[in-house]
Amino acid sequence: MLQITRDGEYAVRAVLFLAGRAEGALSLISEISEAQEVPKSYLSKIMQHLVRAGLVKSRRGARGGFYLARKPEEITLREAIEAVEGPIFLNVCLIKKGECHRDEFCPVHQVWKEAQKRLFEVLDGKTMAQLVIDGESLLKKKPKKKSARKSPASV
Repeated sequence: MLQITRDGEYAVRAVLFLAGRAEGALSLISEISEAQEVPKSYLSKIMQHLVRAGLVKSRRGARGGFYLARKPEEITLREAIEAVEGPIFLNVCLIKKGECHRDEFCPVHQVWKEAQKRLFEVLDGKTMAQLVIDGESLLKKKPKKKSARKSPASV
């Protein structure tokens, strides 16, 4: 099965959370963890990858935390995923020319190439800023939880 790992999903959630904060605002790992429903110890490892990839910065100490290294408009969904997953390739033949000895005569090679190109267009076409806006719109549509009290008709 072809899918993004839990690491990739959690990285996207973390970057998206930071993108929704004011520019330069620091967020504690516990805040991100709670808001994005990611185990704190797992998130710590994810955040290290995001820092190494240059998407997130960290500040140590009592007033420390995490914040985006760049503006949300400059960070794509693909970058957040690849920060922890590494480069995305739909098939080994796409890693580099000659990686698969069949890439010159395989009828499926061009299909993989086109599919990967389109996937990149979608992932590169969505920035964290856009996803924050999309998320806010979706939250407005989310049904509100019903109150636990009984209505007069059910008594």
